[in-house]
Parts: sequence; C-alpha cells; structure tokens
Amino acid sequence: VAGVCFADAGHDVIGVDSNPAKVQLLQDGKVPFYEPGLDDLFQLSRKRMRFTGDIADAVRATQVVFIAVGTPELPDGSADMEPTFRALGEICKAATESKIIVLKSTVPIGTYRACVSFCRENSRFEMDIVNNPEFLRQGAAIEDFLKPDRVVIGCASEKAKQTMQELYEPFLLKSGKPILFMDNTSAEMTKYAANGFLALKISFINELALLADKLGADIDSVRAGFTSDSRINPAFFSPGIGYGGSCFPKDVRALIHMGKQHDLDLKMLKAGDAVNERQKTILTERLITHQKSLKGKTVAVWGLAFKPRTDDVRRAPSLKIMEELFLNGAKVR
Repeated sequence: VAGVCFADAGHDVIGVDSNPAKVQLLQDGKVPFYEPGLDDLFQLSRKRMRFTGDIADAVRATQVVFIAVGTPELPDGSADMEPTFRALGEICKAATESKIIVLKSTVPIGTYRACVSFCRENSRFEMDIVNNPEFLRQGAAIEDFLKPDRVVIGCASEKAKQTMQELYEPFLLKSGKPILFMDNTSAEMTKYAANGFLALKISFINELALLADKLGADIDSVRAGFTSDSRINPAFFSPGIGYGGSCFPKDVRALIHMGKQHDLDLKMLKAGDAVNERQKTILTERLITHQKSLKGKTVAVWGLAFKPRTDDVRRAPSLKIMEELFLNGAKVR
C-alpha cells in the first residue's frame, strides 16, 4: 500500500521481496492480497514501480529504504526481530553511500537504538534511522494512506526530517492533518499506545455486553448513551466476538512483555487480553446452550477473516470458534 501510494504521488518505487513467486506476481501486474481499491491504484501507478528479489540493486538505486517486514509474536509475547535485522544487514552490506532507513514495521520500543548500533558495526556509511509507524486499517488502507489522520515520524537528523516531510506533504495537504515529528523512541511507543488503547476499547464494550445480557439491558442503547458524551469517541465500541488480525493481539502482548522486562505489571492490558480470549468462546457456548448438543451437527462458519473487507485470517476469532465446534463434536463447513 505504501509503495503504490508513493508511486501515485510521483516517486519512483522499487519493491523487494525474498519470495520469487510474489515478485513474479507483482511483475505480472497482480496484487498478492486483497485490499479494496489497491488493485486499481496499482494499475495506475505501475509505470513508476518495479519489483525485484535483488535487495542490493534496489538499495543502490534509492535514497530512502523502507523496511516493512513482519514482526510476529514469539511464544513469550515478544516480537521476532530476526527478519528486521536480516533486512537491515542486507541494506548495510549493499549500500555504497549514506541512506535514510525507515522502519515501517511495528518494532519494540528501543529498536531504534539497537539499529543505530547495528549500522555502526555493519556499514561503512552513516545511516539515518527513521521510525514511521503504520496506522492503516485493513479494509481501508488506501483511504488511510492518502488521507491520514496523522503521520508520525521519529528521527534525529534534519536531513531525515526534511526528506520525510517531502514524502508525506502531498497526503497531508489533502487531509489537512498534522505530521508529528518526535524522537525515535516516542514514535515507537506511539504505535503501541494506539493499538493497545483500541484493543482495550473493544474488550471494554464486550465485557459490558456480557453484563448487559445478565441484567436485561440493551447494549446498543447503552453504547449510544455513553458515546454521546463528547469526550468519548464511539469508534471501536461495537460488541462482537473479539479482536484478531496481525496487529492488536501481538502488539498488546508485546507491550505486556516490554512492561515485564522493566519490572512493570501492565494490568489493564493483561485484563484486556484475557477478556478478548474469553470473548472468542462466547458464540460456541451460546450455540451449545441453544442446541443442547452439537454432536453430529453440521455448522457453517460464514466469515473467516478477522474483519470485513480483508482476506486476512491471522488470529481471527473464527479459528478459535471452529476449534471449539470440533471439540464439541460438530462438523464444520
């Protein structure tokens, strides 16, 4: 999404991936995942884009290098940073001059300092490390990039600041929203703060919904009543079967893990995570209450992605629901 939108704004963009099949797909003009509006914008912007598996070629040909690899959750809740530092190592090895390296991935707080040390040890040139956390919603990513609520930039040099201002200014002019410059560590924390808070909002309304059912209240009326307060934004206060996806679950647990590393028990986030795990079991429990037994029954699960308008099933509540249905003897379609 970032590459296509930067190309649409007039920049020359090189996309790099280690998966040859994905590179070939992009070279053939096909997008390897679903995102509303992305394919159309990609077709319009392709003349300013090329795709390769050769990271050295791409690094030498560009001024700004974005790292946008996964930071998946490890068993202890921490983020797996091996892909990030592998990419950083290849950039340092390939560079024939100073580069601005932008961390687009969600990275643990303190990664900037580790990246600066890594570059000093592995590169002959001075590297500017920039934190530019992503705030795109899957299903509305194009709209969010073209008209962002804000752009957060963590950087230490004037050169990096000016370059990032130039890159994002066209989008900010459209939205009239700010670009927020800050130190790198604060930018790293901003991403986690946003996702942690939104996840807590979802768990809060889900817990209230369970209580409303016990008391005979209508949670939709309650929601309309309390979110009418001008201090309370109604977004993310919709009761459901729990949050999933690639961001909220791992980012909440990463924050909890970071707190633990600094002898801080982040109780609100731990409670939000626990509420969310419980919420994924509610639908099956109610089905069992209604049907008495699910043994031998066939249950259709309609809607597998973690949210509408995406094909992403990572940590989707549907996976937990299907598991529970199987364990209770149901056949699942």
